Amino acid sequence: MTMQGVRTRFAPSPTGYMHVGNLRTALYAYLMAKSQNGTFILRIEDTDQERYVEGAVDIIYNTLKEAGLYWDEGPDIGGPVGPYVQSERMSMFKKYAEQLVESGHAYYCFCDKDRLEEVRVLQKASGIAPKYDGHCRNLSKEEVAQKLAANIPYVIRQKMPLEGTTSFHDEVYGLITVDNDTLDDQILIKADGMPTYNFANVVDDHTMGITHVIRGSEYLSSAPKYNLLYEAFGWEIPTYIHCPPVMKNATEKLSKRNGDASYQDLVAKGYLPAAIVNYLALLGWAPKGEQEIFTMEELKKEFSVSGISKSPSIFDNQKLDYVNAEYIRRLPLEQFHEIALPWIRQTVKREDVDTQLIAKVLQSRTEVLNQIPEQVDFIDRLPEYDTALYVHKKMKTNEETSLEALKAVLPVLEGLEDFTEESIHEALFQLIADLGVKNGYLLWPVRVAVSGKQFTPGGGVEICAILGKDESIARIRKGIALLSK
Repeated sequence: MTMQGVRTRFAPSPTGYMHVGNLRTALYAYLMAKSQNGTFILRIEDTDQERYVEGAVDIIYNTLKEAGLYWDEGPDIGGPVGPYVQSERMSMFKKYAEQLVESGHAYYCFCDKDRLEEVRVLQKASGIAPKYDGHCRNLSKEEVAQKLAANIPYVIRQKMPLEGTTSFHDEVYGLITVDNDTLDDQILIKADGMPTYNFANVVDDHTMGITHVIRGSEYLSSAPKYNLLYEAFGWEIPTYIHCPPVMKNATEKLSKRNGDASYQDLVAKGYLPAAIVNYLALLGWAPKGEQEIFTMEELKKEFSVSGISKSPSIFDNQKLDYVNAEYIRRLPLEQFHEIALPWIRQTVKREDVDTQLIAKVLQSRTEVLNQIPEQVDFIDRLPEYDTALYVHKKMKTNEETSLEALKAVLPVLEGLEDFTEESIHEALFQLIADLGVKNGYLLWPVRVAVSGKQFTPGGGVEICAILGKDESIARIRKGIALLSK
């Protein structure tokens, strides 16, 4: 069937979690399609039953939806070229492989495991790169028919050309050429009748009308084999876009085995899905201008394959923190309050505090949501603290000046009828003017007394408003008592 326009696909294996490199591949495939008003397809590659993890398909669905990558065709919504789950497509692959046997591009191989192992050991001893030695490559039709009739187990192998070269063009890496004598006669159909990953991939991509294949650069070495298959069938070769790997550092790839974060881990730490996606877009792709914070709609307009880099990208947590902080600041307060509340509640159990006010103070001071519990853990109870905290060079405060300041503040706060952020601010700044002192001289001791901490979200005024009148006054008194010792 003929398909119109750009068609890309994301074809994950359901193995349990979404590696950030996988999510980036999905994102680029999605943006490639959407930047051209094309179609983005989700296909589940579940033929490797040993690695299959229960519930993993739902993780794929949920991750893509959370990330805003909505597919146009897929297992759950169907489409014109289904089924979209590889294990449900099994009946078609053998027929295609037999077609290649007919045309002389593939052959039946009856070698058993012992013979193949023997060949491998000999090759290794001779320092030859291990590959199939072509033992069954030239069996006569009669010999093949006899062995099939005798039910001898077999695989179907691709018949690689023995001389010359195969070239293919990649949009990122340019023209790549390999010597055909280095290519292994790879297995297309295994002894159990199941296709290999490489073969199923080519047949599925063709029958689903995929025009652009976007995947990791680790598949570069397989691309010539794919091309020879397309040519053997007389099919149109898709546009290849191989993306460089995502690295932990200069030498190690990001991987779950190294304890590196998956998409789920990042969300659990308090990164916003939209911020993760924005960051991943920039990990290996450069926009034309200076802009770094993009909505999904802006990414669709801006994305082009020419911006994808050849060199590996290093996953930079600081940059991710910066992008996430930008997203947090741009949220409407209501929405930030809703997202922050479960994190606030990890350490703030008091029901009589205004969590909306806490959220307002936190919003401009939070990069990652998991920083929230520690920032507000002083609200329920004042931690034990050392009076050395009152000493601040820049604010020109010490223990004596802080004692004087707190003694001056106490009656002012006690006298306030209306204990709101505005009224506290007005009263304390009036006191600063009356005493003729610098702001920090008065506000630093207040902050320390009411929080017992050096770093807090918001200053003394905001903290007093959050704590309420009774608690604020009790803490100021405690500060006076500690400093009077």
